[in-house]
Amino acid sequence: ARLRLFTTTNMSADEIHNTGLAAVARIHEEMRAIMRQVYFTGDLAAFFQFMETDPRFYVADTADGRADYVRQATAAIDAMRARLPQYFGRLPRAPLEVRPVEPFRERAAGLAFYERPAADGSRPAIYYVNTFDVHAIATYQLEALAYHEGIPGHHMQIAIAQELEGVPRFRRFLTFYTAYTEGWGLYAERLGKEMGGYQDPYSEFGRLVLELRRAIRLVVDTGLHSKRWTRQQAIDYVLANQPAGEREAGRDIGRYIVNPGQATAYMVGQMEILRLREDARTAMGARFSLSGFHDAVLANGAVPLEVLGELVQDRPLHGVGRRRVDLRDRLARLVAVGVLGPAIPR
Repeated sequence: ARLRLFTTTNMSADEIHNTGLAAVARIHEEMRAIMRQVYFTGDLAAFFQFMETDPRFYVADTADGRADYVRQATAAIDAMRARLPQYFGRLPRAPLEVRPVEPFRERAAGLAFYERPAADGSRPAIYYVNTFDVHAIATYQLEALAYHEGIPGHHMQIAIAQELEGVPRFRRFLTFYTAYTEGWGLYAERLGKEMGGYQDPYSEFGRLVLELRRAIRLVVDTGLHSKRWTRQQAIDYVLANQPAGEREAGRDIGRYIVNPGQATAYMVGQMEILRLREDARTAMGARFSLSGFHDAVLANGAVPLEVLGELVQDRPLHGVGRRRVDLRDRLARLVAVGVLGPAIPR
């Protein structure tokens, strides 16, 4: 039931678990290709250790070093912003700024997060980066984080949604379909590569690290709650398969223990968006437009993946307007059968 709630699919725990195992194996192979590209000698575990400890991948633990990280994040966002018209037909009107997390809350805040713009235009959207602990914000992950939280990630998704016209107000601000919202964020990390990002192989490794973490979530979440793994089994799996220390692994597993199913939504959502994209490309052939596909995915705000599939399939033939009218009854039916639940904190 929790998997159904968070993924808005009918995937079983076994299907999700095996999908995660396959994704972990695939990402490890892509990481080994980067190791060969940078002439690293040693196994994958040694490469993880190198990436976690080499000083070149961290800004200085000074005010100037923290400001430098913010400057680099701003540059990554600005580069993507300039390329948006090639990949999206509709662009958000709201501007996006990059700011460090304020001192009063930096100790407790997350590493990076997006704050939506004010609906009345009085405040821009903000991509916050937390520079409190410079050892937690490796620069090789900087691009992937910026693309996920900012452009082409949550800003394209959330700002466009709240600027929609002709839809009920709650749909403009709805974000609790985790598979859709975080699935798009993870998809945006990969889209950043197609848009010209990750020119440095270490940055591409950083993208893979973040994708790997989402793949591992499929394995350990279902391992804990369906296969009855112990907490230590789950921690050991994390430590054996991704760059992480004991403290970080324990923190992550604690999150999955207390909120079953939530962590599986990220990669399930990304995979469904990728599947819909390839299906559309195959069906439309030369008529396929990547910008048109992105507009279709973002044209109705946050929806369950089952509904997203219908919307994407219908858009090239019937347009968005008719489906927006039908969507009210469709959402009501999903509520009635228990697919849609209460708001989920992100």
